[in-house]
Amino acid sequence: MAVTFPQDFLWGSATASYQIEGAWQEGGKGASIWDRFSHTPGKVVNGDTGDVACDHYRRWPQDIALMKILGLQTYRFSIGWPRIFPNGTGKVNPAGLDFYSRLVDELLAAEIRPFVTLYHWDLPQALEDRGGWPARETAYAFADYAEAVARRLGDRVKDWITLNEPWVSAWLGYKTGEHAPGRQNLNDTFLAAHHLLLGHGLAVPVIRRDSPDAQVGITLNLSVHYPASDSEADAEAAQLSDGTGNRWFLDPVNKGSYPQDVIDAMGLDMSFVELGDMPTIAAPTDFLGINYYTRHIARSDKVPEAKNAKQTLFPGEEQTEMGWEVHPESLYVLLRRLSKDYTFPAYYITENGCAYVDEVNEAGEVDDPKRIAYLKGHFEAAQQAITEGTPLRGYFVWSLMDNFEWAFGYTKRFGIVYVDYPTQKRTPKASAKWYSEVIARNGIV
Repeated sequence: MAVTFPQDFLWGSATASYQIEGAWQEGGKGASIWDRFSHTPGKVVNGDTGDVACDHYRRWPQDIALMKILGLQTYRFSIGWPRIFPNGTGKVNPAGLDFYSRLVDELLAAEIRPFVTLYHWDLPQALEDRGGWPARETAYAFADYAEAVARRLGDRVKDWITLNEPWVSAWLGYKTGEHAPGRQNLNDTFLAAHHLLLGHGLAVPVIRRDSPDAQVGITLNLSVHYPASDSEADAEAAQLSDGTGNRWFLDPVNKGSYPQDVIDAMGLDMSFVELGDMPTIAAPTDFLGINYYTRHIARSDKVPEAKNAKQTLFPGEEQTEMGWEVHPESLYVLLRRLSKDYTFPAYYITENGCAYVDEVNEAGEVDDPKRIAYLKGHFEAAQQAITEGTPLRGYFVWSLMDNFEWAFGYTKRFGIVYVDYPTQKRTPKASAKWYSEVIARNGIV
C-alpha cells in the first residue's frame, strides 16, 4: 500500500557546523566551547575532535552537488557563531559571513531551500569565559549575532531556526557535564535554559525585521514519557521527566509560562526570571522543529524498588548503536499530543535518524537495511499523524553524512552518506538511494 504525503511537503537532511565543517582555526574563526571541550583529555571518545570533521568548510561545493543528486528539496545547516563573532561579541568577521553567503547562493542555484539554524551548541569560548549561558548577557549577545546573520543572509534565507535542542545545551552542558562546556551545577542548568529561551525570544523579532517574509521557529528535542508501571511513583516520575524534558521548553515558547508542577517538585527559585522575560520568550513563532529519536520509560527512584509496583513496560529489543529503542509509534503519539496541547501553526521533523555500524563492502557499497527500516517506520508514523490533522510540513533526516558525534567522536555513524574520514570520500549508503526514491515519489511503497 502506498503512503503518500501532501503535495507541498518538504524532504531534506540536516547537519551542524561543528560536526562537519572542520577548519577550526581558519577564516578568522574564534574558538568555541566544543573546540575547548574536545581538546580536553578524557572528554571525547578516542580523543577525537572536530578540527577536521568532514572538511565541509572546503568541500561544500561537492556536498551540495551530492545533495542535488539525491534530490534533496531542502537542507538544514547551522551557522558557527565563532565564525561570525570570534570573540562572541564586538567586531563581525566578514570571512565567516562570506562563507555562509556562498553556501546559501550555491544551495539556491541547486534549487535546494536553505533552513538556517543559528545555534547548534558551538558557543564562542570567549562568552563561556564570561559566564556562558547561565549569564544573562549571553542572551543579548545571541540576539546581536542573530541580527548580523539575518542582515547578511535574510534577503535569500526565509526559513530560520533560532536554537537547536536547548535542553541538551542546558542539561548536558551544565548539569551532567557530558557536553561542552562540561559544567555540573543544577542552578546553572536552569539559568542556562532560561537565557537560551530568552535569547530565542529576543532574536525572533530581529530576524523578522532583517529577513522579510521569514518563517521563524525553534527546534526542541522531544520524546514521549511513559511510566514503567501503573504505580503512582512511576506516574510521578514520568510527569516530572516530561516536565523537565518537554514542557520546560514548550510551555514558555507557546504559552508564556514555566510548568508550575516542575517548579514545585524541584523546589526551584525562579527569581532569575525578570519582568518582561516571559512575553519576550513567547514571541509568536511560525513553526516548531521537532527532533525525535526514541521514547523514554520513567522508573521512580524515590521509593525502594522492592516497594514499587512491578515494572511492566520495557524497551523493545530493536535498538540503535546509541542504545536507543526504535519506537516510531511514539513519534505519532508525540505529534498528536503537540497538536492537542499547543498552538504552533506548523511543525517540521528537523531531526530523525539512527546510528548503526556501517561498512563499505567489496563492491564499494554500504548496505544499511536497518536504517531504511527505521526511517520507513517513522515516515509512516508521521504520515498517520498528518492524516489525522497534524500540520507537519517537512522532514529532515539526520544526518546527511557521517560526522563528529559530539562526546562519541567518530564512533557513531548517523549519515545516509558514508564518510571515510582519512580520505574524506563520500559514499551514499543504500538508505540514501532509498530516501532519494521516497523524495521522488513523495511517499513510500
